Amino acid sequence: MSSLRDDFPLITANPDVAYLDSAATSQKPRSVLDAVHTYLTTGNANAARGTYPWANRTTARIEQARDRVRRFLGDPDPARSGVHFVSGTTEGLRTIARDWLAPRLRAGDEIIVPFADHAANIEPWQEAAALAGDVRIVPMPYDAAHDYDYRRLAELVTERTRLIAATHVHHVYGNDMNIHRMRTAVGPDIPICLDAAQSAGHVPVDVEALDVDFAVFSGHKTMALPGIGAIWARNRRGPVLVPGGWAGSPNTSGIISLVAALDWLEAAGQERIAAWNKALGVRLTDGLRQMSSYEVLGCQSSLAPGSPVQRREGIVTFRHHAIGSNDLGFILAGDGLMVRADGHCQGDQGEKTSSVRVSVHIYNTPDEIDRLLSVLSALDR
Repeated sequence: MSSLRDDFPLITANPDVAYLDSAATSQKPRSVLDAVHTYLTTGNANAARGTYPWANRTTARIEQARDRVRRFLGDPDPARSGVHFVSGTTEGLRTIARDWLAPRLRAGDEIIVPFADHAANIEPWQEAAALAGDVRIVPMPYDAAHDYDYRRLAELVTERTRLIAATHVHHVYGNDMNIHRMRTAVGPDIPICLDAAQSAGHVPVDVEALDVDFAVFSGHKTMALPGIGAIWARNRRGPVLVPGGWAGSPNTSGIISLVAALDWLEAAGQERIAAWNKALGVRLTDGLRQMSSYEVLGCQSSLAPGSPVQRREGIVTFRHHAIGSNDLGFILAGDGLMVRADGHCQGDQGEKTSSVRVSVHIYNTPDEIDRLLSVLSALDR
């Protein structure tokens, strides 16, 4: 993957640093940076605010960007769906909760919410319930492997269930949450909102195969600039999503960067990226299994070599039994190993103790994983 790694200026400029925090934000390929620079230096203008050529071109590029997001997500009905640009996943989920769900809720309605996932996929639904009043929040059930328990979920669904919030790839455990099983479990009519923050740009996201109604992701985790994200709305179950309020000026530079990032990801090959990230995760978990001082979080069955359980999607989170996670993060940083060490914005039913999260991408290498394992091994007791 060295040819792809060479596409990332910040990575190649810092050969002594191993950036292992791509679940927080991804690095940007040169083509994304060049696309933004070219736009800003050859035709920067506000969209839908003028009739001169630069403004018209910007307006057209934003509409084309909506179609680019549709293609990236495998939209089965682009003539019917909607794409709305937001600042990121959190704003996107809040927009759906506030402007689409809350007006539809009535006393006695229910929302199924994943309380062991990221807080951004919990709080917006609580806010929607509070706006409507007398709406029941039903906790999503989990099994022992930290996957959604689809048998129990099927038992929780009632005629008053108005939406199910779900996560595609878990931001701490790194496991694919098997959303393809959800539609069979809950039936054909209930809207499903998918948090794709940790899947878009890391694994293929096919909204037709998953049969979800909303998919939301952040550009900065998808190799685009910070401050841009997208909502994809199927607009089939329930009313069309129309974000409320005055939209104001769009983040044109962010949108330009997002299109360039999606182009880069598809050219690199999303299946290829997913396989590489998973292989690096396997290399790390197999190494950690040999050290008695560390506990790898998540499904323990997936750690065994040859396990039929799905391995981690490029995210591996662990703790040292004697060294606090924040201290361990500082130690690793001193060796040029950039990881995340904290509580990872978990919901109330998630992990209560801080941990170290390693998250890789296509620009990482096996040598970087071995270097990390070498430092961790020196701390093994």
